[in-house]
Amino acid sequence: MRIGVPKEIKNHEYRVGLTPNSVHEFVDHGHAVVVESGAGLGIGSTDADYIKAGATIAATAAEVFAGAEMVIKVKEPQAVECAMLRPGQILYTYLHLAPDPEQTRALIASGATCIAYETVTDAKGGLPLLAPMSQVAGRMAIQAGAHCLEKAHGGEGVLLGGVPGVAPAKVAIIGGGVVGENAAQIALGIGAEVTVLDRSLDALARLSARFGAGLKTVYSTRAALEQTVLESDLVIGAVLVKGAATPKLVTRAMLGRMRPGAVLVDVAIDQGGCFETSKATTHDAPTYVVDGVVHYCVANMPGAVARTSTYALTNATLPYGLAIATKGWKAALADDPGLLEGLNVHAGKVTCAPVAAELGYEHTPAASVLGA
Repeated sequence: MRIGVPKEIKNHEYRVGLTPNSVHEFVDHGHAVVVESGAGLGIGSTDADYIKAGATIAATAAEVFAGAEMVIKVKEPQAVECAMLRPGQILYTYLHLAPDPEQTRALIASGATCIAYETVTDAKGGLPLLAPMSQVAGRMAIQAGAHCLEKAHGGEGVLLGGVPGVAPAKVAIIGGGVVGENAAQIALGIGAEVTVLDRSLDALARLSARFGAGLKTVYSTRAALEQTVLESDLVIGAVLVKGAATPKLVTRAMLGRMRPGAVLVDVAIDQGGCFETSKATTHDAPTYVVDGVVHYCVANMPGAVARTSTYALTNATLPYGLAIATKGWKAALADDPGLLEGLNVHAGKVTCAPVAAELGYEHTPAASVLGA
C-alpha cells in the first residue's frame, strides 16, 4: 500500500504521523511511504532521516494526498486537507467529530474511509490510541495550570506546592481516567492538595490504592462537584465519553462564584470541553478570562512537546496502521473488533453511533460496511 504522511498545519502542531523508525517498519512490510518535506522537523527528524528509512519525499501536501492510498496524520484534517481526500482513500488520524460539524460534513463529502484513533478500543474496552496523548496532556495540564496561576498570567499568584509555612494550592481533577491519573501524579509530586472526582467507584479505588492518603477521592455528585470546584485554585477538566461530546459539568453560574484568578484547564476541549465557558484556544493565544477565572483550552496540548508525543503516539498507532496497510482496511477491521470501533465515516456514511447522535446523522453500523 502507498502511505502518505503530510506535514501538520494546525497552529503550533509539531507532531508527525510517522517517525523514521515507523517508516522503516512499513517499508520492511512491503509498503511505500511518501513524506511531505519538513514534516518531521518538529521532532528533530530531517528529510534525510526519512529517506534513510526508505521513504520518498514530496514537495507539497497535495502530492502526498494525491499519491497515497492511506494518509496517516496526527490531528484532524483542516478544511484544505479535507478537500484533498477522495473516495476510497483511507484517513488514519485523530478526528474528534462530535463537536465539529464542519469537519464531519467535509469528511462525508470526501467519500473517504476515516478511522479515528480516539475511538479504537482494546480487549478491555480501553482506548489504546488515545491513552498516550492522554498521559502527555494530563501531565502537561498541571504545568500549564501552574504557569497560569502566576500573577503575571492572570492567576491569583499561588505556587502549586506552597512553601514551609504557606499552604499549597488546591487542585480539583474532574475525571479519574488516564488524563486524571497523570494529572494527579504530577500535582501530588509538586506538593499540591489534590482531589479527584469521578462517578466510577472502581476508578476512585484504583487511584486511592495507587496514591494513598495523599490523594482525596470524591464521588462526583453535583453538590460535591460544585463545592470542590469553588474551593479550588486549579481545576482540570479530564472527562471523556468515547466518541461523544463532553458533558458541561462546570456551569457559568459556578464560574461566577469561583475565586478571582483561579484557573481552569480543559483537557477535554477536543470533544467540546467540560466547562460551559470553554472554547478552543491555540498555543499562540492559550488563555482567556471569564468572570475573573483564567481558561486554558488549547486543543492540541501535546503538540508543544512534539518529540515525546510523536514517539509515544506512533508506538501505539503503528501496529494498527500496519494491519490496515497489509490486510486492507476491510480485513483489518473484520479481524479486530476494537479497530472496527475506530471507523467513524465511510463512503459518505457516519459509522460512529455517538457522532451520528450528536450531529443528527443516520447511523450506519460499522460492521455493515465491511461486505460492501
